[in-house]
Amino acid sequence: MPSPQIIRSKRKTIALVVQSNGELLIRAPQRATLKQINAMLSKHADWIAKKQAQAKTAQAAFTPREFVKGEKFLFLGENYAFELTNTKKPTLTLNGRFQLAQTIQGEAKKHFEKWYKKEARTIFNERVAYYATKNGFDVKKVKLSSARTRWGSCSAKGYINLTWRLVMAPLEIIDYVVVHELCHLREANHSKAYWAQVVAIMPDYKSRRKWLKENGRDLHWE
Repeated sequence: MPSPQIIRSKRKTIALVVQSNGELLIRAPQRATLKQINAMLSKHADWIAKKQAQAKTAQAAFTPREFVKGEKFLFLGENYAFELTNTKKPTLTLNGRFQLAQTIQGEAKKHFEKWYKKEARTIFNERVAYYATKNGFDVKKVKLSSARTRWGSCSAKGYINLTWRLVMAPLEIIDYVVVHELCHLREANHSKAYWAQVVAIMPDYKSRRKWLKENGRDLHWE
């Protein structure tokens, strides 16, 4: 397993996060010493091992997509079958099922990614605009990322970054990540003040967060 990644910020406490790929992420205050971080790792060694074992099991059970006829692909929380057709249309379409011309099956992954990114850009912009307008957030721009283990992030300049893979999740889960990042525009850390903002906008955020933790591994193709 790779060495843990340490992300420092203005937060007040050290937090440990075992990601879906089993890698450990450490969120620490700017002034936290390596001695303090190592003490936290030692204290929670059993918990870390347990979570990494669970991640390994989940990865072993995951079947990578091969982009062949009959496979199913998630979009907004629903599974749609993939089929090849005799159409001459050089693009992927969704009409009850994903359809692509047989002649370009070899480029299926490229067409899927292009389609998902286009849909993600539209949906993410709509959801960010909705929550930003309703709650008085000033967002400069919504940007797509290709992150595999980080659903979203934001910058002090007002940029919201969301991985296009998130568009595989149900809309209510996308909304949770949007609200999560919007609230970081006002509170950089996960303080009580931060979570107070989140719950004021989305009282049921905990159930949505739980869904993402339990099902996030499915929002990938490999």
